[in-house]
Amino acid sequence: MAGAYKTPGVYIVEKNAFPNSVVEVATAVPAFVGYTKFADNKGSSLKNKPWRITSLSEFESYFGKEPKDQFKIVENTDKNLAGDFKSGGKSYILKRPNEKKDTERFYLYRSMQLFFQNGGGPCYIVSVGNYTKTEEDGSIKDETILRKALEDGIDLLLKEQEPTMVVIPDAQALDFDNCIGVQQYSLKHCYNQKNRFAILDVYDGYKERKDPKGDCVTNFRGDLGINYLNYSAAYYPWLNTSIVQTTDLEFSSFVDVTEVKNLLLAEAGGADAPKELADILNQVGDAKRDQTLKTYLSDDELHKILYSVSPTYKNILLAIKNKLNILPPAAAMAGVYTMVDNSRGVWKAPANVSLASVVSPTVNISHDEQEDLNVSTAGKSINAIRSFIGEGTLVWGARTLDGNSLDWRYINVRRTMIMIEESLRLATKAYVFEPNVSGTWINIKSMASNFLTSIWKRGGLAGASPEDAFSVHVGLGETMTPEDILEGYLRVTILVALSRPAEFIEITFQQQMQKS
Repeated sequence: MAGAYKTPGVYIVEKNAFPNSVVEVATAVPAFVGYTKFADNKGSSLKNKPWRITSLSEFESYFGKEPKDQFKIVENTDKNLAGDFKSGGKSYILKRPNEKKDTERFYLYRSMQLFFQNGGGPCYIVSVGNYTKTEEDGSIKDETILRKALEDGIDLLLKEQEPTMVVIPDAQALDFDNCIGVQQYSLKHCYNQKNRFAILDVYDGYKERKDPKGDCVTNFRGDLGINYLNYSAAYYPWLNTSIVQTTDLEFSSFVDVTEVKNLLLAEAGGADAPKELADILNQVGDAKRDQTLKTYLSDDELHKILYSVSPTYKNILLAIKNKLNILPPAAAMAGVYTMVDNSRGVWKAPANVSLASVVSPTVNISHDEQEDLNVSTAGKSINAIRSFIGEGTLVWGARTLDGNSLDWRYINVRRTMIMIEESLRLATKAYVFEPNVSGTWINIKSMASNFLTSIWKRGGLAGASPEDAFSVHVGLGETMTPEDILEGYLRVTILVALSRPAEFIEITFQQQMQKS
């Protein structure tokens, strides 16, 4: 300033010509909460610690691979229930140990495989426990999936700024009430944070809606409540995937291998079975193997031989593979969100996209059956996953759970607004405690306008010109009163025209008179 000069001379004064720029926040960074084989980083525990990874190999390095899924073989005596496989004219069912329900399993690892297969990238993992636990007597038992552990894992994300989605596959292993409780907790978390979106699975969504035990979609809608619905989306049905291969299975897949032995002996003709095959089968489940005898085969060798010579053994493994390949779709959708965001932008609806490593949805949904899913009087829209001839399995819905809201009906609208709000919030922090005068107002207005113009140029905002797409308002008499300035408030109002998907395309045909 002139008053500060004392000595005659030439003084250089530099003035900033441009406002601060806005850095667009990431939109596709999901956080997965669940159980893992272990949680370790070179001796340092990662349990209950959000950890960023970028690939499946990193996940396996820090958290291990798949759990040990086991089944027992039970004869099917219910004529109304389809068995998992047949042998000797009888039908059999594969059941979980201790009468656990089919869906009581650890889903996280398989879900991570599905996530990366469908375009997934950087994400956060919150491991809330291991697959097994050591008792006081030294015995090792399966860990129990707990609602509180999953909710505590969600709370750990409160201090993380980067995650933009929340996915909790292991919630499906809980009973219905506790699963809904975890999902409600995740909705509240996303609403409070205002910078993330929950992707939900419909409980028991592998079942038909006309299942005798109840309509899974109606139950989900009825118990989820009405709060914070615009910060989430749900998908139905579950998926038949190709994640688990037969080569991933072995004798450890059976709770009692003698059950398998008896079935295979019966298949081979019982007491009349060829001696060579009988000798092989007698090694199955033999707890008194003489390790000094060279005639005994390893479990892996037995597995390969029986798989090649026994149709029943092959059918059993195929049934196990099919059960393990039934997975909830939320993780696959997190991958789809990531892929669409990276290729088209967060403003593109994550729909009309095929799913990778998916054979089919567990339930085939027709055009008419989707009507109630997409548009409901209760307003809770459920996005359908459908199979189309010649096109594969496609995501055929793009609505949030708040389906009746004209503001937040569409997923891409909600997520685009989250991105714009968070980006401008972080950029505007630079002006906290700056003088609340016109110079500051102009800088903020220019900064926001430049950012929104870049979004509009890429197709994120609707309008033929920037003036049609957005407007930024700030200033005394426009957004603030003199009292606001006295109390330290600087108010900015931004109007944006967000692009909405063409959900219903109508083509009208009409005959016209012959002209020649």
